[in-house]
Amino acid sequence: MTDATPDCRFCGAPLTRTFLDLGDTPLANSYVTAADVAAGRDRAYPLHARVCDSCLLVQVDEVVPAEDIFSDYAYFSSYSAGWVAHARRYADAMTERFGLGPDSLVVEVASNDGYLLRHFVERGIPVLGIEPAANVAEVARAAGVPTEVTFFDRDSGRALAARGKRADLMAANNVFAHVPDIRAFAAGFAEVLKPEGVVTFEFPHLLNLINEVQFDTIYHEHYSYLSLVVVERVLGAVGLRVFDVEELPTHGGSLRVFACPVAAGHGEGPGLLAVRAKETAAGLDRPEAYDGFAPRVEAVRRGFLDFLAKARAEGRRVAAYGAAAKGNTFLNFCGVGAGDITLVADRNPAKQGRLLPGSHVPIVSPDELAASKPDDLVILPWNIAAEVAADMAAMKAAGCRFWIAVPEMREV
Repeated sequence: MTDATPDCRFCGAPLTRTFLDLGDTPLANSYVTAADVAAGRDRAYPLHARVCDSCLLVQVDEVVPAEDIFSDYAYFSSYSAGWVAHARRYADAMTERFGLGPDSLVVEVASNDGYLLRHFVERGIPVLGIEPAANVAEVARAAGVPTEVTFFDRDSGRALAARGKRADLMAANNVFAHVPDIRAFAAGFAEVLKPEGVVTFEFPHLLNLINEVQFDTIYHEHYSYLSLVVVERVLGAVGLRVFDVEELPTHGGSLRVFACPVAAGHGEGPGLLAVRAKETAAGLDRPEAYDGFAPRVEAVRRGFLDFLAKARAEGRRVAAYGAAAKGNTFLNFCGVGAGDITLVADRNPAKQGRLLPGSHVPIVSPDELAASKPDDLVILPWNIAAEVAADMAAMKAAGCRFWIAVPEMREV
């Protein structure tokens, strides 16, 4: 790692305050083969999160180009039944709240496999998906969701508007954190929105990350970790105004921020004041409030390693569920490998037959997991633990114990 102090990717101030340094870690969604490992292609990069004393944006050092991460991506939203249901509820609520119909246009940025826009298509509302991963966009098109393959920013937004693609509603779910140039990305929405148009951003709430020690949501793909105080600042810099906020249970606690052009007529909703007050009470408007996170993370690691040592001493076989990015951050930070966890199951066939990056735990199907009959199952994506426990209920009935490790070891 270079000794030079990096600059904030939003305001340019020097980043002198560490939030959490996770050391050298592989890309969280770079699932590898045995051949990759043998050829040394399972690379690790510094994963160091800092907080800007000036604008308070929490961010990781930019050590991997976005094109290396997102151009061929292994995450397909439709493999999570809970997330698809969340998308349907969103389509219902937005259609009613903003009176969307056949003359409207809904644009989703980072539209993935069409998991969200297809619900608007079913209602006869015109849509357009913007997705940088060509392999994922192809799946969306096959499902009847028009999708363009590009990285979204000010320039691509301007090009869309020049072609007459002006949106009544734009959605950006769990992507705001994924862009290196957060200002140029935000500016793209200002280009595409109609004068009374609305954009909604969903992102994991930094306040929950801190309170619940959700350090495993830190990875290279997440360049930024967002609070309302920072998002209002970023959007304000490009001519957008936040007018409402909803708190959501997704991804361990998220915000849905509603924004519009500054001159639009949307009045402020009660959620905006409520979340502002929560963040102020927690001190998120002061740099020193971000200190002290690392020791709490270390306590989580110790708890998990103690659990594994006890299981090993008792001759218990431990497996995992969910080849998720957060699980990769967690296992690599804990220094855990295939000798500690026999295998990990995932519903996504694109991951099955590969290995987790860094830890090299083999990825199998849920059926193979059940057939292996482990004594303990660690559910790595703790945010969907209830869904997983319901899906794998037969294993639990057979005596397997289910666990989550964040914010502490706890039996599900």
